[in-house]
Amino acid sequence: FSFLLALALALFSSNSVWADKFDVAVEEFRAAGAGSYIDASYGYAVFPSIGKAGLIVGGAHGKGAVYREGTVIGNSTMTQVSLGLQFGGQVYKQIIFFEDARSMREFTSGEFEFNGQAAAVALNSGASAAISTGGGGRVSVTAANGESAEVDGAGFVDGMAVFTLSQGGFMVEVSIGGQKFSYDPL
Repeated sequence: FSFLLALALALFSSNSVWADKFDVAVEEFRAAGAGSYIDASYGYAVFPSIGKAGLIVGGAHGKGAVYREGTVIGNSTMTQVSLGLQFGGQVYKQIIFFEDARSMREFTSGEFEFNGQAAAVALNSGASAAISTGGGGRVSVTAANGESAEVDGAGFVDGMAVFTLSQGGFMVEVSIGGQKFSYDPL
């Protein structure tokens, strides 16, 4: 079983055409409604292909690039292990926006992990989302597929905002709680 899980994750997160896939993923997120975050955030980490598979024990894996003010500064790897009733597999893109230098430092400090309360806004490719990077107080962020998350007025939770784009598969949802990230500067 673990061989099949490892094989599925390797296939879902292969690294062919390394440089172009990051630019393509960023433009797909822009087209789906996250352009204001791309333009206004201090930096972001983009993962063009995260593979997730599960049969009681599940896992996810993906490789990404970290940008500060539009320039690549390092590479990141995401891994996630989960236990529970689950079956299936899916592939998705993920982007994590950093509101400021503090949140980027937290992510790039070595081993960063999202807690169980972390949430991502799932966007539909080619559709727009009702999101904002200005204002005050707490607001609800609603994606084109109707999912929403409560965030601060700038659209960030603890200095970060996370969006996903599904690429296919048959698992019901993407969970980012428990995702662990490593960082390697260039």
